[in-house]
Amino acid sequence: MENREWLIRDLKQSWLAERAKKVAQVGKIDKEYYHQYDIKQGLRNSDGTGVVVGFTKIGSVHGYTYCDGIKTPIEGKLFYRDIEIDTLVKNTGEFGFEKIVYLLLFGELPGDKELKQFISILDGFRKLPTHFTENTILKSPSKDVMNKLQRAILVLYSYDEKPDCLEIDRILLQSLKLIARFPTIISYGYQAKAHYFDDQSLYLHNPKPGAGTAANILHMIRSNNEYTNLERDTLDLLLILHAEHGGGNNSAFTTHVVSSSGTDTYSAVGAAVGSLKGPKHGGANLRVKAMVDNIKENLADYSDQSELKLYLEKILDKKVFDQKGLIYGMGHAVYTISDPRAVILKSKSKELALAKGRMQEFELYNNIEKLTKEIFKERRGADVNICANVDLYSGFVYQLLNIPEELFTPLFATARVASWCAHRIEQLVSDTKIIRPAYKSIKNEEKCTII
Repeated sequence: MENREWLIRDLKQSWLAERAKKVAQVGKIDKEYYHQYDIKQGLRNSDGTGVVVGFTKIGSVHGYTYCDGIKTPIEGKLFYRDIEIDTLVKNTGEFGFEKIVYLLLFGELPGDKELKQFISILDGFRKLPTHFTENTILKSPSKDVMNKLQRAILVLYSYDEKPDCLEIDRILLQSLKLIARFPTIISYGYQAKAHYFDDQSLYLHNPKPGAGTAANILHMIRSNNEYTNLERDTLDLLLILHAEHGGGNNSAFTTHVVSSSGTDTYSAVGAAVGSLKGPKHGGANLRVKAMVDNIKENLADYSDQSELKLYLEKILDKKVFDQKGLIYGMGHAVYTISDPRAVILKSKSKELALAKGRMQEFELYNNIEKLTKEIFKERRGADVNICANVDLYSGFVYQLLNIPEELFTPLFATARVASWCAHRIEQLVSDTKIIRPAYKSIKNEEKCTII
């Protein structure tokens, strides 16, 4: 009987392997078709610029100028509601992230009275519904906190009396609840994962009223509840820098597309979380960490720049690491000369590394940035511009804050959810048409045989 079961299992595996090859073959589109019919692969023009598909007043990203058909690289600029990110970072002060959430939703920064009221409203929603934690988070833990977050969002639909209502006041209420609850969900999701899969003690701390988002996250993920003001302020900065990035980023665009169908808030935000989970989007900082760990494992002295440069070239040539030919944390779809978020985080990571005695690691990240730029200029010409993106330094800053890597991407989602909600509302009040681009059909070259 046991041999028969193994035989059936082997047959299933061999059948599946064969069919998988067939599926991959049938599903593959020859790249030549994209050139032949001028199809914008990845919704990008041939020069790398994005295909314009809509309007937004929420945020904007600038990495080049485009005049008379000529694309000219410039220093990167990022705006939230027409306010430059550098200005926001310098002037938001305490509860900076809460001020940014208010700005993204309502189009203006709050005054002292508005901020106090807004924090009180968020505090009122931070605690999860009765039995939700036990039934949704603890009874079915996930090895991936992003998976747990997505499932929890969809379950919250069942706790809403009018989940499908598209009146803006109802959508705003749903948005505020999700924004407030994301920190609690990811913190409890991490604690459940650490307990069930890593044999750590289970700690579930209630959110602290008046503490703010960054402080509450540190309070809920640490067994001793302790954190310094520097840690709180640094995490607050990370949340601010990840909060918005225009309507064209993959998760924001997902929000627009899904919302255009008229579906509910939970489905739209859940879809955005699924988009952000991908390693080409919100999960990129995890790939940076994996790459850096690989460099440390394979270089006896990673401070030797000549050895590091040779290894980076091997990564690009698909000879080492994951053999994808990518140096993670370098390059961006819009930014050319610089990513303003990376510039800010680089300065903060240096400050933290100096305080924690980890300057050798900081220099490794700095050298990866410098040497990658050199390699690209040597290989592709002196006019080629490639810059460090936010992911090169964000993961390192998380590590300096002793935040587990399982939370890197969920923290990104916690920062970005206010933006998703703002983009959802913008879609619903501005454009009632369902987003439905065209795909050109390609006929099979071989005729099908009917049996």
